[in-house]
Amino acid sequence: QRQLVESGGGLVQPGGSLRLSCVASGLTFSRFAMSWYRQAPGKERELVATITGVGGSPNYADSVKGRFTISRDNAKNTVALQMNSLKPEDTAVYYCKADELWGRAVFWGQGTQVTVSS
Repeated sequence: QRQLVESGGGLVQPGGSLRLSCVASGLTFSRFAMSWYRQAPGKERELVATITGVGGSPNYADSVKGRFTISRDNAKNTVALQMNSLKPEDTAVYYCKADELWGRAVFWGQGTQVTVSS
């Protein structure tokens, strides 16, 4: 069964940090570009960061550049999102997504809540 499972969300104060993780199972991880999306209440889901299968440079939304870092470990089938200098506007449900590089398969995780509040 192909599955993405996120973890690491929670409540953090403004200026704090969180590290999200997404573990993939049932797929050839290196053949997928991995992304983090987020969706705040009443807003559309938006792309936060993307990293390709092997050797590609990550891409970030302007709103998180310099604060968030996406990374992947193909040996552990894991993609992470390190979030620093968090702001209240970063509050959202964060989703992991896998896009097959030479195909059409797409998989989503179930999401993890991140709340930035004092």
